[in-house]
Amino acid sequence: MTFLCAVQGYCTIFATFIGVNMYPMKKQTLLSLIAGAALLTSSLVPAAACTGIALTAKDGSYIQSRTIEWSEGPLVSQYVIIPRGQALRSMTPTGQNGLQYTAKYGVVGLAVVQKEFIAEGINEAGLSAGLFFFPQYGSYQSYEPSANDSTVVDLQLAGWMLSQFSTIDEVKAALSSVRVVGLYPSSVVHWRIGDPSGRQVVLEIVNGEASFYENEVGVLTNAPGFQWHLTNLNNYVNLQPGNAPSRPLSGITLVPTGSNSGFLGLPGDDTPPSRFVRAAFFRATAPQRETAFETVTECFHLLNNFDVPIGIDHPEGQCPDIPSATQWTSAIDLTHKKVYYKTAYNNTIRCIDVAAIDFTRVKYTAEPMDAVQEQPVEMIRVGR
Repeated sequence: MTFLCAVQGYCTIFATFIGVNMYPMKKQTLLSLIAGAALLTSSLVPAAACTGIALTAKDGSYIQSRTIEWSEGPLVSQYVIIPRGQALRSMTPTGQNGLQYTAKYGVVGLAVVQKEFIAEGINEAGLSAGLFFFPQYGSYQSYEPSANDSTVVDLQLAGWMLSQFSTIDEVKAALSSVRVVGLYPSSVVHWRIGDPSGRQVVLEIVNGEASFYENEVGVLTNAPGFQWHLTNLNNYVNLQPGNAPSRPLSGITLVPTGSNSGFLGLPGDDTPPSRFVRAAFFRATAPQRETAFETVTECFHLLNNFDVPIGIDHPEGQCPDIPSATQWTSAIDLTHKKVYYKTAYNNTIRCIDVAAIDFTRVKYTAEPMDAVQEQPVEMIRVGR
């Protein structure tokens, strides 16, 4: 997922890298940066390939996992701890002057670019929420400065949901009380929301109207809309696990040339429709594991299939010096309230135990997901 569009995303990350605080920022200054970024990125189309998969263990544990992509350079990614009682305020396109609220629940989030932009997270009640890039199809309400007191920008909506609510139904009931607007004109996202019951919904805002869709298929990618993706699955009704049977054809016999011929025709490119189909069939055919942690590791194995090689997103010789366009992968255990993640720099799985955090005493914290961007290697000693 490129949660920002090519121009706006580059502008934000560029500003972050050179130490510019974009908030508050004069509108003309922001527009000038955007214009410059447009010139720099006119020939680039960054990876927009976020993929989400949810699984349930035999013991009832519910896991939501996902990848996050950015192909233009190192993405500033942090884990964020929000204590219960923390005073928070949403940004708007004109500054940090939107909705003011206080965290009712402690939150652990994985943020991108700035600590306020939680892309995936969970609260102490077990509610999980994350954002996925949704270009061309989503469209919010227009920004109205007179409505700043009730305005929440899209990139902070997941954090608002996690800090305020314990169930999906509470989110649905409260959404109409806020005005969701885009922080950047051409940045549009949709959201995946889940709770420990195993229920998951997709929230999409189109023409300013919010719609919630029950997500029984348990996967999510990007554009087009979620219902379109469900309809598109019908085009792959012929796919089945295992091998296709041999069959006669005009006096000869057709036989599979190798294993997994039942999935012949499964799309292999990294467009959102193709990834949705792959994720749906991989999830549907994955064995159900006994425990939560076994299911977490199953999610990581499945999502390895969605790593985006950095070389496929750029003309030859123009790749940035990063290991992968897939910058991190996470799996959140909503039942036991644990956040697992690994990164492009370090494939070691790390864990934050939400239940072990005292959210009445912990401070509002943001730390790099990689303290050191280096892959540890375990040396095997052979014969001594």
